[in-house]
Amino acid sequence: MQAWQVHELGEPGEVMRLADVARPTPGEGQALLKVRAANINFPDALMCRGQYQVRPPLPFTPGVEICGETEDGRRVIASPALPYGGFAEYAVADTAALLPAPEALDDAEAAALHIGYQTGWFGLHRRAALRAGETLLVHAAAGGVGSAAVQLGKAAGATVIGVVGGAGKAAVARELGCDVVIDRREQDVVAAVKEATGGRGADVIYDPVGGQAYAQSAKAVAFEGRIVVVGFASGTIPSPALNHALIKNYAILGLHWGLYNTKNPALVRDCHERLTDLAARGAIKPLVSERVPLAAAADAVQRVADGVTTGRVAVLPSPEKGADA
Repeated sequence: MQAWQVHELGEPGEVMRLADVARPTPGEGQALLKVRAANINFPDALMCRGQYQVRPPLPFTPGVEICGETEDGRRVIASPALPYGGFAEYAVADTAALLPAPEALDDAEAAALHIGYQTGWFGLHRRAALRAGETLLVHAAAGGVGSAAVQLGKAAGATVIGVVGGAGKAAVARELGCDVVIDRREQDVVAAVKEATGGRGADVIYDPVGGQAYAQSAKAVAFEGRIVVVGFASGTIPSPALNHALIKNYAILGLHWGLYNTKNPALVRDCHERLTDLAARGAIKPLVSERVPLAAAADAVQRVADGVTTGRVAVLPSPEKGADA
């Protein structure tokens, strides 16, 4: 089979190499999956650089989110068991963690209804307890993680403010349903949020960016507001001033979705059922901006790492070359 492998750490476009390798052999409690679609996530780029909290042994195949097909023909969503990631024709995943792919979504969309949407659901509902009528601010609203939060916020009945960088991404955020769109390159984010909320600020702020975005969040959060920290795509991890949180009376909530897979996996399955229902009703639909062949995966991962894409970019593996490939 064909698979992308990383033999040394560095920029994805430089260290990912497409090779003919043997199909992985699943271990006990694992399943071999034919990859129908693999979505690119920012952690894929971080793993290539050696900057992610999970560091698979070299060589490894990136790709943490797929829609695959089991040997008995079932279409499932999975997080591959590294080092056998999703940017390949076949991957390996833990059988207990397989989730049924929603019938309402195609392969690329189904693959995207996993990490980003699960993170959004847990962040907005379980951690921040977002309520209908509240104002939700989403940083990087046109990206893969942000677009999921925007849709989930709208489905929950919130007024959604999306912060983006550039006119192209602003257009995407509007199409996603943002009630207010702020271009951080052209506008003062804090002032624009205050204007949009009558000076009150945002009740819930969803931050996958960190750095300057977090600093803006602390100034734009409402009384009894909640800032949900889900990642640091900017590359800068902020150091919150806890005296400021005390004086302004807001909460800072961390979310590491992956922990739920080990701490309380039943919640992950319950969340998937809720997301599947929302997809079936048309309340949410993953934004897949591009579908690229397996041969173009390295370039696509690099573009995601560079922050020039919107929504999710899906890798669709090339056809099999033969039974023994």
